[in-house]
Amino acid sequence: RDWSSDVCLPIYPRNSYLNEVLARRTGIPLTLSIVYLEVGRRLGLDLKGVSFPGHFLVKLVLRSGQLVLDPFLNGEAQSASALRERLASVLPAERSEAGLDALPLEPFLEAATPRQVVARLLRNLKHIYREAAQWDKALAVMHRMLLVLPESAEELRDRGFFYQELECFRPALIDLQGYLRRRGDAPDARDVRARIEELKAACARLN
Repeated sequence: RDWSSDVCLPIYPRNSYLNEVLARRTGIPLTLSIVYLEVGRRLGLDLKGVSFPGHFLVKLVLRSGQLVLDPFLNGEAQSASALRERLASVLPAERSEAGLDALPLEPFLEAATPRQVVARLLRNLKHIYREAAQWDKALAVMHRMLLVLPESAEELRDRGFFYQELECFRPALIDLQGYLRRRGDAPDARDVRARIEELKAACARLN
């Protein structure tokens, strides 16, 4: 599971497009946080996005510490105990068995870069379109994803899968071969090699 997304929420494509969010005043934690960050910037506040597992947040660094806010809950400040409860609900059981007080918060409260924010937004859309089997829209998202994360072998692999669903066999073959060149020792390498053989056969039938 990818903890840098908000797919645990009931979301729809419109909630991930900022123009729709502004027009409808409805969004997911990530898009509402982006609006929050921009408004804060115009007010002179040094707000930072926080790519918290399962739920994007915003923080304001103060002299005495930092204030963590949840734009999805009308900007409500989040206590350390509330944040640990959030972590316990999404992290693997073995990481939370030691108790909430033992969960470190700082690694999860680092400021997200603009590239990381865009990638998280694209992952949400990728998940939505994949679950709906809207492969053409999923593929369009993947083109943008690889502009943001050109070195990601996993995103290249997934674009290959979407190409295959659309019966675009040659581009799918190129992407999956590229994935194995980058990650030849990946846990799913055997399955990907099997797909590559299928794609080679499909390409041969096209000639």
